[in-house]
Amino acid sequence: MASPAKEILETILKHLGFNATVTETTVDGAPLLQVESEDAGRLIGREGKTLSSLQFIVNRILYSIDPTAPKVTVDVAHYKEKARESLAQKAREAAEKVRRWGEPIELGPLNSYDRWVVHQTLKNEPDIETYSVEVEGTDKKAIVIRLKK
Repeated sequence: MASPAKEILETILKHLGFNATVTETTVDGAPLLQVESEDAGRLIGREGKTLSSLQFIVNRILYSIDPTAPKVTVDVAHYKEKARESLAQKAREAAEKVRRWGEPIELGPLNSYDRWVVHQTLKNEPDIETYSVEVEGTDKKAIVIRLKK
C-alpha cells in the first residue's frame, strides 16, 4: 500500500500531465520519494526550483492531512543526490585548499540545507572548522571554512 505522501505526489504529477514513476524509500530515517520521468528536466526546473516547489506542496498537503507526519524529500532523477555529492566534493576541495594555503575560504551564498551538507561533510576533519556568516544585502548565509585555532 502506498503512503499518503506517495499518493499525493502521484496525483499531483498526473494532474500536471507528467508520466512518471514514484519510488518510496528512506534515507537517514527520513522518507524519500524518488521520481523517474522522461521529462525530468521540467520537473527539476532551473537550479532545482520547480523540484523544491513540488516538495513544498507535497509536504503542505501531507501536513494538512496529518500534522505529525514526517517531512518527505522529493527527488527527480537523483538530482538532489548528485547535487549533494557535488557540494560535498566542493567542500572537501575547499578544505584541502585551506590546509595548503592557510587562508579561510567562503562558500556561498547557500540555503540552509546546502550549509548543513557542508557542515556535515567537514565535521570530522580534525584541523578544519566551518561556520555560517550573513551575506551582506541578502537574507542568505555563506559558510567560512578555516583552520582550527
